[in-house]
Amino acid sequence: MASAQLTIRKIVGIIGNAIALCLFLSPTPTFRRIVKKKSVEEYSPIPYLATLINCLVWVLYGLPMVHPDSTLVVTINGAGILIEVVFITIFFVFSGRPKQRLVIAAVLAGETLFVAILSVLVFTLQHTTRERTMSVGIVCCVFNVMMYASPLSVMKMVIRTKSVEFMPFWLSLAAFLNAGVWTVYALMPLDPFIAIPNGIGCIFGLAQLILYATYYKSTKKMMAERQPMIGLSSVVVRIGSEKVAQPSA
Repeated sequence: MASAQLTIRKIVGIIGNAIALCLFLSPTPTFRRIVKKKSVEEYSPIPYLATLINCLVWVLYGLPMVHPDSTLVVTINGAGILIEVVFITIFFVFSGRPKQRLVIAAVLAGETLFVAILSVLVFTLQHTTRERTMSVGIVCCVFNVMMYASPLSVMKMVIRTKSVEFMPFWLSLAAFLNAGVWTVYALMPLDPFIAIPNGIGCIFGLAQLILYATYYKSTKKMMAERQPMIGLSSVVVRIGSEKVAQPSA
């Protein structure tokens, strides 16, 4: 029975890896837009910075010296680190606000320093995998909840503007599915450090999807109304340029 449970857990973990990869890659359309427009517009770097630190501490948690038999945790979070570094680099390059760039650089430095200090303390002061699992697991819980809660600022903007333009649907859906699958994974057998934050993540993901369903139509309407205004502005600018270019009599 235990063997069958571990087999099912492994299968669920592989599915979780696939969904988590989709979660990490889901902002790709957003970053294509950023590169195309050469501007981050109103997008926030917070979700990507939160995801990066989350992946870093989970890789530490999944190491054999900390929590044995957690290869699937290491593989997906290692991939997540690479993806988030690419996204954050793009965000940094196309951010037109020096203050925002400074904040991104400071947060990255702080995250790197934090993980380095945590690793040194865990491996020098704690000598059993049980102790290390407890310490790193608590930290992982905190950062995993932060990752799932990071879109709260965007959700607040959605409620205020009644627009989901800057809350990517695929990111919200992938976050919900990812949290659900990893919650199931953590129940076979019970791993509270994975189950608790992902259970909370399910709630946050569902809240985002409800917001998306609520404001999707109003967003489409606002974007449709904005198009004629953009077109008119282009015509006015072009006519004004032509008048300036005409030689005086």
